[in-house]
Amino acid sequence: MPIAVVAFDFDPVLRYGDNAVRLETLALAAAILAALLLAARIARRTTVEAPDGPDAPPGDAHLRLDDLVLLVLAIVPGAVAGGRLGYALLHLDYYAAHPGAIVDPAQGSLELSLAVVGGTLTGIYAARLIGESVGRWLQVATLPLLIGLAIGKLAMALGGHGQGAPSDLPWATSYLGDRAWGSLGPAIPSHPSQVYEAIASAVILLALMAWIARRPVRPDGVAFLVALGGWALARAVIAATWRDAGVVGPLLAEQLLCLGIVVGCLAAFARATRPAFLFARRVAPTPEPDVEARPPV
Repeated sequence: MPIAVVAFDFDPVLRYGDNAVRLETLALAAAILAALLLAARIARRTTVEAPDGPDAPPGDAHLRLDDLVLLVLAIVPGAVAGGRLGYALLHLDYYAAHPGAIVDPAQGSLELSLAVVGGTLTGIYAARLIGESVGRWLQVATLPLLIGLAIGKLAMALGGHGQGAPSDLPWATSYLGDRAWGSLGPAIPSHPSQVYEAIASAVILLALMAWIARRPVRPDGVAFLVALGGWALARAVIAATWRDAGVVGPLLAEQLLCLGIVVGCLAAFARATRPAFLFARRVAPTPEPDVEARPPV
């Protein structure tokens, strides 16, 4: 058996008195908190009107934090529904035979890719309901999304979740001891797939920050589409190191979901960046009235 260079041997559960909490749970909470605080900061710096708009309100000229709370509450059910749908698609054989188990919260788990998509869709719907600019709120969510994904994936490493296929690479990781690790066969040196995804999310985050710093980003949601599509593409590549079996040739079910997200982001990107004049309705010009009317003959 190959020996992992990175071997973890610690208790993934923090115990205090008669209570206990997993370290990854605390780290996930920190990831959510960091994403929300960053979103609040960006929202307070995002104007309601375009920078050159003539009718910028004199008082509350920025996005409202109470609207941010409403949108976060709207994101949660969409993320849960999308995550559950994605998990059912990953285990389609089982849930096709037991369809009632799909809505059983005590059975199975959630899938990340469709959870992100589902939360995005319900957030967009809620923004429309309260009359907010969807593009501006997507702009607000861009960097917090990537930060939350990056920290969240690192948090999984604290609990041994997300281990990839066995590997003899120098950076292969293993989890030692009789602990409450989240992977099967945690002592087997394997790809640190969760760390791969955290690094990929951080790289996309830095690239977007550099892009935003070099040029102003229009509040049309394009940056969010780039972030979501880039992350899904990276996740599809990294999923090749997972322990799952292929469903369509060598492609995993998760890779198919991620590629579908990439295609959807490309389609939305093309629609958001299309030249307006190509799709504007052609209207015959109205003749200007004759300013100097002729006297009757």
